[in-house]
Amino acid sequence: MTENRIRGDMTPPDAGPDEKSTLLAFLDYLREAVISKALGLPEEQARIPGVPSGTSLLGLVKHLTAAELYWFAWAFEGADIPHPEFGMELTDDESAESLVAAYRDAVARSNEIVGRCDDLTRPCARPAGRNKVVRSMRWVLVHMIEETARHAGHADILREQADGSVGR
Repeated sequence: MTENRIRGDMTPPDAGPDEKSTLLAFLDYLREAVISKALGLPEEQARIPGVPSGTSLLGLVKHLTAAELYWFAWAFEGADIPHPEFGMELTDDESAESLVAAYRDAVARSNEIVGRCDDLTRPCARPAGRNKVVRSMRWVLVHMIEETARHAGHADILREQADGSVGR
């Protein structure tokens, strides 16, 4: 059996010189894994839900964009932005290109926010999450690693179902 490998297959990053850079390296690695799964398919395929819940590759990208904005900009920084919507439903005017660009923009903003944080115990500006708790930057980073990894696994399965591609 021949394996269909994802172009740009990645291996986990090396540990950084400190906790923040290590956490951010792993988060960036997972972000790129999701993007690599969403790209390279015909757009119609990337929009098609692969499971009864309605999850699609591009829907995952849309959802993760909202999660980035929610946790880093809205909750941690306290930015005056609309409360992000976490849905995965796609509109006709959203393309693979626009969704990935929006995700990359959200990631860049998140990384800038993390870069300005000199203490991982620093609390969020707003209480957030289901329980409306004030979390620390460390918690936000670990949570986003968990959230992105979970959806990267979903993306692995959806991409393999779509065209047989495997890898990160």
